[in-house]
Amino acid sequence: MAYSLIETERDGSVLLVRLNRPDRLNAFNLDMHHELVRLYDEADADNDVRVIVVTGNGRAFCAGADLAAAGDTFNYADDPNHRDVGGELNLRTYACTKPVIAAINGPAVGVGATMTLPMDIRLASETARIGFVFARRGIVADGCASWFLPKVVGISRALEWTLTGRVFDAKEALDAGLVRSVHPPEELLPAALELAREIAENTSAISVTLNRQLMWRMLGADHPMEANQVESRALRAVGSGPDAQEGIGSFLAKRAPKYPGRVPADLPEFYPWWEDRPFRPLP
Repeated sequence: MAYSLIETERDGSVLLVRLNRPDRLNAFNLDMHHELVRLYDEADADNDVRVIVVTGNGRAFCAGADLAAAGDTFNYADDPNHRDVGGELNLRTYACTKPVIAAINGPAVGVGATMTLPMDIRLASETARIGFVFARRGIVADGCASWFLPKVVGISRALEWTLTGRVFDAKEALDAGLVRSVHPPEELLPAALELAREIAENTSAISVTLNRQLMWRMLGADHPMEANQVESRALRAVGSGPDAQEGIGSFLAKRAPKYPGRVPADLPEFYPWWEDRPFRPLP
């Protein structure tokens, strides 16, 4: 995996990803977008990657969109089919077969904040500052945030943050449930990696992939019957398989499990069970 604007490092079955434009506070641009999408593609195809951890190099996580084009940064008037690349990235994160953990090591504003929303677990440094600042820049939220943010923190808090556009600290993010924990700067990445290893070393890769997608996909279901139908199909697909045999056998034998299933190689035939929705620009 060779990249220019992100760095990758393997820690066993954990893939550590660092946004790598520290001189620009890891500001997001089109090249970084393409590299992150490719990163998810390659991680999904790698049977040996179990968990992805994303953080930033330097003192920031991501300071938002690169504003090198100044007032024309968000000028898409000549592109009637414009598609928000932050939304494209987050849809790719949403579809990922591997769990994604954000280690927010510093400022995360604009797209730097919204890119963490489809990640499964977020941890923050005490130095983190987070802001959905779009209304203070005269634009609207990106990254499918109008779908993700209310589901993560509730509609009232999502509205407060997007209507005021203010930047808030890690404690407020913790109190609202946006992050699961706050750490001294030097303890953030070790905590994120420890959590990643807990997943990687103790769970079935197939179970994790199916549970991840069940949880995200059912957020949009219109009735719990849809969850019952898909869960029943998933249980039928994996319940007689080697991972289920190992999970029960290791529990009864009081030993650590050694799950044979790998992702994507051993995903059940019915996965994915949904049809991807094509992008259609509004008139």
